[in-house]
Amino acid sequence: MQKIPILVLGAGGHAAACIDVLESEGKYQILGCLGTARDREKTLLGYPVLGTDEDMPAYIQQCPHVLIGVGQIHTPEPRRRLFEKARALGAEFPVVCSPFAHVSPHALVGEGTIVMHGVTVQPRANVGQNAILNSYCLVEHDATVADDCHISTGAILNGGVQVGRGCFIGSRAVLQEGVVVPDGAVISMGEILRRSK
Repeated sequence: MQKIPILVLGAGGHAAACIDVLESEGKYQILGCLGTARDREKTLLGYPVLGTDEDMPAYIQQCPHVLIGVGQIHTPEPRRRLFEKARALGAEFPVVCSPFAHVSPHALVGEGTIVMHGVTVQPRANVGQNAILNSYCLVEHDATVADDCHISTGAILNGGVQVGRGCFIGSRAVLQEGVVVPDGAVISMGEILRRSK
């Protein structure tokens, strides 16, 4: 099977984790990364840092498949900005899914979302575009994760949870079934959210 060329936007720690998932999935040939000016002419896990965001138009014309490799903690804006800029240039955003994850065929996952190692997405869950489902998180049945969210390592979203756009859910946070998280919320590591009575 011929591999699909893909460009990673970002050259830091999250980009390295994305590359590991891409290599594991085996569907893509990684062309390289675009990073900051200080990253130029470096390599990331053996892949070249080809340039910066300024070089995006030329590289997307050459390689339209793109993965946003910039992480998200306090704000989704850097990821959202890259996603919108790349989309305006004609980029295509595949769903990248680790072979060590399980996504139910009865779930929906939006374009540009990465599903990392050990993740479980259950039936009737709905995950938006440009999201990060980080290692070993659980998105239970009927849960909704809006666009531009980061569900961090080991976080648990129980059945029917609704996470608004641009949220960060910290490592090992637990959200009780039916909890609604407003747009832009940051939930701390290990936090437990229960429904108000």
